[in-house]
Amino acid sequence: MRNGGRLLVESLVALGATKGFGVPGESYLAVLDALHDTKDRLDFVLCRNEGGAAFMAAAWGKLTGQPGLCFVTRGPGATNAAIGIHTAMQDSVPMILFVGQVGTDMKGREAFQEIDYPSVFGAMAKWAVEIDDADRIPEILARAWTTALTGRPGPVVIALPEDMLTSLTDATPLTGPARIAEPAPEAGALDQALALLAAAQRPLILLGGCSWTGAGRAALQGFAEASDIPVVAAFRYQDQFDNFSRCYAGEAGVGMPAHVKALVREADVILAINTRFGEMTTDGYTLLDVPVPVQRLIHVHASDREIGKVYQPTLGIQAGPNAFAAALRPVTGGWAAWRAQGRAAWDAGFDLPPQPSPVDMGPVMAHVRAVLPKDAILTNGAGNFTVWPNKFYKFGPKARLLAPQSGAMGYGVPAAVAAKLAFPDRTVVCFAGDGDFQMTCQELGTAMQAGAQPVILILNNGIYGTIRAHQERSYPARVSGTTLENPDFVLLAQSYGFHAERVERTEDFPAAFARARASRTGSVLELVISPEALTPRQTLSQMRATAEAARDKR
Repeated sequence: MRNGGRLLVESLVALGATKGFGVPGESYLAVLDALHDTKDRLDFVLCRNEGGAAFMAAAWGKLTGQPGLCFVTRGPGATNAAIGIHTAMQDSVPMILFVGQVGTDMKGREAFQEIDYPSVFGAMAKWAVEIDDADRIPEILARAWTTALTGRPGPVVIALPEDMLTSLTDATPLTGPARIAEPAPEAGALDQALALLAAAQRPLILLGGCSWTGAGRAALQGFAEASDIPVVAAFRYQDQFDNFSRCYAGEAGVGMPAHVKALVREADVILAINTRFGEMTTDGYTLLDVPVPVQRLIHVHASDREIGKVYQPTLGIQAGPNAFAAALRPVTGGWAAWRAQGRAAWDAGFDLPPQPSPVDMGPVMAHVRAVLPKDAILTNGAGNFTVWPNKFYKFGPKARLLAPQSGAMGYGVPAAVAAKLAFPDRTVVCFAGDGDFQMTCQELGTAMQAGAQPVILILNNGIYGTIRAHQERSYPARVSGTTLENPDFVLLAQSYGFHAERVERTEDFPAAFARARASRTGSVLELVISPEALTPRQTLSQMRATAEAARDKR
């Protein structure tokens, strides 16, 4: 006999879970007690805020392909963690959120911190469920693990009533996860897809999602290069294809370059693999007509619910990305110039004018590209600063990017902590804006306690840059609610045991970055950025002047 909390933890260990992120609560003490006995097998990573814990779990799922686990208490704990659920859903990453719940004898009375979790999270998560009977823990957990991983991966929410966790059961723990093979493409459908590509004049491959394996990525790259077809990555999934390949042509995301828009708009056949066609990837659903695109669309996805959800494809194929890539056979056609043009435009995008800023991020990123190891992991949250790690870094086959499709501020720091826990020996660099950093900077405490300290670059321009950009375009020179008064970031980081420096000149960055990378306790570099350097190619003043001129013409 064992209580429900111990049955849950023993089953998670059997499934292969090694880390759980969370903030403690009295509603799931039985789980915490069971975790006391699983050190070095399933470790509980103590976080400072449930939002940070949920971000860590989401990042873990994206980076490892295993469901990221998050444990939070009922009510406020669950609502704080909601941002991680939303992020995991939009990123299509496997995650399981365990939430404490009031006892079954109190449900429905609006007891202290009571929430109806299936109702609250049912539209946000892939599945939301409450376990009322300890005997059913293995059953529901097995389903949750499979649900999080299969089809379009995503988050699952499991509510755990306090009395259920303390009740005794003779149910047997799980012994391991189910092995579920990726769906493979039907032979006739594959032949049809290859025929469509072979008949194209301007073919394009669009890939996304985080379900790729190393073998799957290599197989797709081999096909693209043998067929000489340009490849565009969906928003914040540019790490899933070797950027050094001659076929890689850029990312379809926020601030989409003109040449990427042209590639998508002018392609006559698009092979879309493992992408859900979000707003950012389609430039606000403008690059392809809804619901029937002008382009002949081959949409490949493991979930049948994603195929045809927005765009009616010429051919839909339900198949996993890796199984599909492995089955591909090269095609030939007269599109070499089309591919070369896309690649040349992407290469040219790295040429930048000097930035009007004490620290010029153009040379900074050139240095970062030159010195980081091939397996570096970059993370970021949301803000104008994300253009630098997203558009001005070249991801090789071993490098990874952890960045939220949901545009969630504060994701970068927790994601970097999770990455260091997953891969302690790899270099992890977090890019954060000053506003973005302050959303989750308390997780430096988690990093210190867990011994998982990354390098963090704070791009401090004293404003909420993305909102200021929108503000200047719509209401020029009417600044409201976008100027920040910031703390001393160096002292703040040092108080958490981090090495920290303030970098005020571009030429000082290389030496400071070397010291940051050498620190055994993690590092924070505050980079002084002018608000004028709002975007790489347009200053704040230029943006304002353009908007004022347009306003005056009306």
